[in-house]
Amino acid sequence: MAGRGFAPKDPTPDVEVTADGKLRGPRLPKLEHGDWPAPTKAWWDNWRRSAQSQTFQPTDWDFLLDTAMLHAKFHEGDASLAGELRLRVAKFGATVEDRARLKMAIGEPKKSKPAAKSRARLRIVDDQAS
Repeated sequence: MAGRGFAPKDPTPDVEVTADGKLRGPRLPKLEHGDWPAPTKAWWDNWRRSAQSQTFQPTDWDFLLDTAMLHAKFHEGDASLAGELRLRVAKFGATVEDRARLKMAIGEPKKSKPAAKSRARLRIVDDQAS
């Protein structure tokens, strides 16, 4: 199988997204017969939570759903789908190398500073003492 060539010389990303853990996109639809393999369900949810999913358009989700069908067949034993599956997930930036080719970077989530510990004084007020 032919490769895709060298990674871009200019590593500056055109797109930078930051992982936020939000669930995006549709759920996997119900199958007419049976259920999705467990690895495909996990794979789909990984894509739904991926930083890249922030950039997905409806047509991307459609293409990814078709890819999920191939993923399911692959995990049911059809190893002949491995090459097509790899080409399809590369379009979404599945690996560091794929993201470099797409000129996409995933930034680290901003860590919030821990709140400073405050030492509040409590004072008991007795309204009946006056």
